[in-house]
Amino acid sequence: MTDAAPEPPSGLRALLPDLAPWRASVDFRRLWLSGLITNFGSFLTFVALPVQIKELTGSAAAVGAIGAVELVPLIVFGLYGGALADAWDKRKLIVWTEAGQGLLCVVLLVNALMPSPAVWPLYVVAALSSALLSVQRPALDSLMPRIVAHEHLPAAAALNSLRWQVGGVAGPALAGVVVAFAGLGWAYAVDLATFAVSVVFCVRLAPSPASHEAQKPSLKSILEGARYAWSRKELLGTYIIDIAAMLFAMPLAVLPFLADELDAEWSLGLMYAAVPAGALLVSLTSGWTSRVHKHGRLVVVSAALWGVCIAAAGVSGNVWLVLLFLTVGGACDMVSGVFRGAMWNQTIPDELRGRLAGIELLSYSVGPQLGQVWVGGMAAWRGVRTSIWSGGLLCVGAVGLLALCLPKLMTYDVRTNEHAVRLREQRAAATAAVDD
Repeated sequence: MTDAAPEPPSGLRALLPDLAPWRASVDFRRLWLSGLITNFGSFLTFVALPVQIKELTGSAAAVGAIGAVELVPLIVFGLYGGALADAWDKRKLIVWTEAGQGLLCVVLLVNALMPSPAVWPLYVVAALSSALLSVQRPALDSLMPRIVAHEHLPAAAALNSLRWQVGGVAGPALAGVVVAFAGLGWAYAVDLATFAVSVVFCVRLAPSPASHEAQKPSLKSILEGARYAWSRKELLGTYIIDIAAMLFAMPLAVLPFLADELDAEWSLGLMYAAVPAGALLVSLTSGWTSRVHKHGRLVVVSAALWGVCIAAAGVSGNVWLVLLFLTVGGACDMVSGVFRGAMWNQTIPDELRGRLAGIELLSYSVGPQLGQVWVGGMAAWRGVRTSIWSGGLLCVGAVGLLALCLPKLMTYDVRTNEHAVRLREQRAAATAAVDD
């Protein structure tokens, strides 16, 4: 007699986040807590840095230029960082890059405390931080399938996003208050403290050495990962759609100027927090994501709705409507992100995860960096509100066109996709071998 299969949760339980990865993996818990703490501090700096540049220069283009100085390190070190993640111990990469980010916070803090803070160190730190993030993120992403069971990966993606969104809501909201009443130095000091605590958690992770088939970091190994990504048109679609959505419809660089135009300077922290707040709502009700199988369609529809919400925020002249549209847009972007992550983690072979994570990093980071340059330049040329609503409409058009050109993305089903089936069988065989 066999045990009956457990019934799927119903009612409220069906919406609550699936905590299986948290219960099953101590390393997942350590990474989750590390990310929660460091993200909280990073969002303080995320708000403080453009505010400081705005105060020192008064230029929307200067604020948008942050994206330009971050772009080259992101491209170079994102691809190379992916090769490093496949060839080196992932834990060591995570620890050293986290410590490096803490040292950069020291530079920001010292500059902010100077009688006359300089502008150039802000751009230098932004570029170096982008390089460190580009090395670290592929290691983090490629580590996840090693410490989380295959069937728990969608739940892990939702929980990781929940962690990020908690910091994304609390950090910017608090940053607006801290910067206004305590000063920029306090924002940078708190960020430094969070990196110190995060390093302690990362040091306690189990070693994660390269697989025995790993290649040394080289242009050849990077190109091998790129060829694999090109051969997987459904993966290629997730990368390109995310780039398009973030390139045209990422208005964060001009939010300080939008708050001024709406005569609501008090709302800046809330504006920065609105997008992660919407994503947080999705994360808190993410139980339904494990029962969705056609991930590609959700990626496309959610990205298009993100563009609609950003366009509506640009048109609206009421600050509360702007906050509402930004919040709904954040929810749509979160849905797209969960299913992009599920497609990546459930179909990419272990020996290629680092390099594909590097390409993935470019897809969801290059777009926002170029988007800052785009929206800053458009705001300087045509006005802040025009730069926002026109970008939202361009996002909708680009996503729709890409969906028509990439039918494999629209028909992707995790139950039948050959790559997902192969990895599922490999994980099951490995588990059975360990049990035996």
